[in-house]
Amino acid sequence: MIRFDWLSKWAQYSGSKQAVKEFETDRTMTYAQLNNVVQQVAHTFISHCGLQRGDRVAIFAENSLEHLILFFTAQKTGLIIVPLNFRLAIPEIDFQLRDARPRLIIIEDKFRATLEQCVSLKQIEFVWSVPELQDVCSSKKSAAQDFSPHHSLHEDDPVFILYTSGSTGVPKGVLYTHKMLFWNSINTTMRLDITSDDRSVSCMPLFHTGGWNVVPTPFLHRGASICLLKSFNAETVLRLLQDERATMFVAVPTMLQMMAQAKSFAEVDLAALRYFVIGGEPMPLPLIEQWHHKGVPIRQGYGLTEVGPSVTSLHQDDAITKMGSIGKPNFYIDTQIVNEAGQAQSSGGVGELLLKGPTVTPGYWQNQELTAAAIVDGWFHTGDLVKQDQEGYLFVVDRKKNMYISGGENVYPAEVEKFLHSLPAIEEVAIIGIPDEKWGEVGKAFVVTKPGFTLTEKEVSDYCLGNLAKYKIPKSVQFLSALPKNDAAKINRKELLQIHYSTLNNNH
Repeated sequence: MIRFDWLSKWAQYSGSKQAVKEFETDRTMTYAQLNNVVQQVAHTFISHCGLQRGDRVAIFAENSLEHLILFFTAQKTGLIIVPLNFRLAIPEIDFQLRDARPRLIIIEDKFRATLEQCVSLKQIEFVWSVPELQDVCSSKKSAAQDFSPHHSLHEDDPVFILYTSGSTGVPKGVLYTHKMLFWNSINTTMRLDITSDDRSVSCMPLFHTGGWNVVPTPFLHRGASICLLKSFNAETVLRLLQDERATMFVAVPTMLQMMAQAKSFAEVDLAALRYFVIGGEPMPLPLIEQWHHKGVPIRQGYGLTEVGPSVTSLHQDDAITKMGSIGKPNFYIDTQIVNEAGQAQSSGGVGELLLKGPTVTPGYWQNQELTAAAIVDGWFHTGDLVKQDQEGYLFVVDRKKNMYISGGENVYPAEVEKFLHSLPAIEEVAIIGIPDEKWGEVGKAFVVTKPGFTLTEKEVSDYCLGNLAKYKIPKSVQFLSALPKNDAAKINRKELLQIHYSTLNNNH
């Protein structure tokens, strides 16, 4: 037995307890059943396929029980799981396959035609369908029970390669280690009070760290139970939260907005929920209040693939009084806020957030240059600009890369967006810096209006006048039916810039 093998322990302690349920198929597994299956898969991978510690195993599928089987197999064997994003374009998928070089890939049948267009697929030694993996799982070969976990695993060995969304260029493969996994679970468990009695519905995509490491892995570390969905559907999730008596649920604000607008919102009983855990972006006050009125407190936080992801947490009691804050750092996280010269900022000063601790990645897969730029003297440079109030609460001002300089003044789009959200007609707003001959850069606002509301560019400008410094006021406004989002449901600012230039060309 090794310290990375959580599943064997829970199979001993609570073997008959349900570990996971897959909603769409109604498949369930207890901890003992899951352990037996994982033993079989580990035995097959090592003894029959000849896979070795450090080899990559990719999966190209929607959320499934098979993802969790592969995860626990990695904990026992030292294999590295590469969950691929099935929403990407073929060249992007091909890049990740070429970069990760898995020896084995498991493909959901509905995606096989897509993957077969990738040149790199031909270089992979073992190409299995999900049913082929299921056949291995259902095999009763007794030799598998004699499989022993890999005793020479090191805490810095990767358990995942998690690719970032790539919204700003070539995706980076973040190494996610056994040590990160353990300490992230400890941080999450301590701040969210997770116990073995907890239950959650999990629908965040498993090609993101948020899908893996906010709820599923800390829950499974604690011997709790999860119900896994292939994807998010507002009505389905509301019903499941009620039927499964879920105690916790992780989402982004867009998901909670859709759930609040769902037909069954008023009637579902969510009394078992201690709170929602929200990340990705700040949650607007009206939505917080809507869920509080429903009896569901809002717990907000901050994280990123390279650290944690559970970095900070804002207690639900502070959801309104400290609205917009990401809370305070989790237990085993050290923070610094520094200016461009690397000097510590005083309380209230804006600077880049630096993080240190056992949940920091050792780096990017086969990219020493990016690793050296991101991690300096053990401190991870997040690229997020933050400030800290006198009580120690952190507030994200903006991404460093989103900031633009207009007439020599720093402008943080998030600050202006937050103000414009107070305009009743605005549903969504995003601001980017665009080139300007006089000022160097100026702001351009992209606005989505609420149904039944109308708004003009002049009305937006007039609303800002007197409330914002002139250099912060967007010079132009473009109205869209929806803002482009990436797979993490975050605004894709690179695409907004493309929309700007496309509009500019069309007008000439």
